Amino acid sequence: MEALERELTVFYRRARASSGEMARELHPELEPAAYGLLVRLQECEPERATDLAAYFGVGKATMSRQLRALEVLGLVTREPDPADGRAFLMRMTAEGRERFSRVRAARRSRYLRRLASWDRGEVSELARLLQRLNELQDSDD
Repeated sequence: MEALERELTVFYRRARASSGEMARELHPELEPAAYGLLVRLQECEPERATDLAAYFGVGKATMSRQLRALEVLGLVTREPDPADGRAFLMRMTAEGRERFSRVRAARRSRYLRRLASWDRGEVSELARLLQRLNELQDSDD
């Protein structure tokens, strides 16, 4: 367990640093945590702020602040939720999508280079195990 804890700690620190780099590439004023938020929006948009907050395990105020910053930068927009007139749905703007796609392609290229010596099965297994770990973390809440 000590080795697992050590490796996860190193992985987490490097992932945070990488997200910071990706965020700055996307927009110089973007917070590191916002990159992951854009990843989620790209996969699931439109989505309510409350659902985004629940997914990331943060408070509504934190999510509102992050979304507002993305809105000010022109990367996301809000629209009324047709199912609930009091709520809003968040989605990426055309500019946000274009910037995100460019940065994500560069990130994937880096992953491909780093994992070039790995067998495809190993990469698939790593993805499967990380998904399983994430699902365990979701069930702890």
